[in-house]
Amino acid sequence: MIEKENRRLRVGVLGCGPIAQFAHLESCVKARNADLYAICDAAPDLLARMGATYEPQKMFSDYDAMLADPNLEAVIVATSDAYHVPMSIKALEAGKHVLCEKPIGVSVEEGEQLAEAVKRSGKILQVGHMKRFDPALQAARDFVRDDIGQILALKAWYCDSTHRYTNTDAVQPLPITSKLARKPAGNLKADLRQYFMLAHGSHLVDTARFFCGDIVAVRARLLERAGAYCWFAETEFANGALGHLDLTVAVRMDWHEGFQLYGENGSVLAKTFNPWYFRSSEVEIFHEKDATTRKPLGADGHFFRRQLEGLADTALKGAPMQGANVEDGIASIRAMVAIARSVESGERVELAAVTGAV
Repeated sequence: MIEKENRRLRVGVLGCGPIAQFAHLESCVKARNADLYAICDAAPDLLARMGATYEPQKMFSDYDAMLADPNLEAVIVATSDAYHVPMSIKALEAGKHVLCEKPIGVSVEEGEQLAEAVKRSGKILQVGHMKRFDPALQAARDFVRDDIGQILALKAWYCDSTHRYTNTDAVQPLPITSKLARKPAGNLKADLRQYFMLAHGSHLVDTARFFCGDIVAVRARLLERAGAYCWFAETEFANGALGHLDLTVAVRMDWHEGFQLYGENGSVLAKTFNPWYFRSSEVEIFHEKDATTRKPLGADGHFFRRQLEGLADTALKGAPMQGANVEDGIASIRAMVAIARSVESGERVELAAVTGAV
């Protein structure tokens, strides 16, 4: 059991749907430095069932009412993508810190609007790129930052599997749903290019930036064949390193995610598992100076709880922010928009020049 700290961040979760049930509600209960103070959902049956299960101090059917509670300190925005920006802005304007599910938005302009709200509020906004809290990936990032020297190249891939739901249905609890759940207008999967890029490409892009820094330009191709979508994106990093990103949905094999990173003083090989296994990545860190390979165990694979603890440490103690901030979120949107524009034009696209939506 994790030992609880005396001072804990009082958190409200907006949305009691699958992502909240699979990740965020449990994280609030398990976190060493946070409490599930409140939950909010428009569906009364779902709100009642999640309230009975997780026992928050407060339950709200109205988001404004939850934000008006002076004891609430932070909000986890666990809603559909279309609500991320407006719900985050409301929380910031109410003086609450925010952990917002990724992606923070679907357009560059939305991201910039949110960044302005963060600046005005003086509050913390952390984007839910939970892979940054994979302890084995953190060990690899520390090696890349401190010891690898100049980075030569990164090859990274995120390949969803045709067997993904067979795997995850076996390990996840049965999600509780409601016919009264509030959903955005239209079919979220009407444009599969956009849907897959936002849902999966945001992880791939953030992993690349986590290790190699800012992406300045991309040249991308997309092939749609046999019901699958495959993006290959050649990336240029601000530090001069080269990158190759592979986003494929879905491969006819097991979940296939990871990267190879080559540097001046060593290399990193990483295999990342489906997140719902709550298993840290398998990482090999090769040190050229003594020709040895080290493999961090990363026993604590609850990335969602760890990201909440990171937010709470920053909010309560002023600790340096470990997670992705709003600028990281905007950079992810810019990269995904640039990939989409490059696919359309066949040309190299600079991230600084893009506008609009993915």
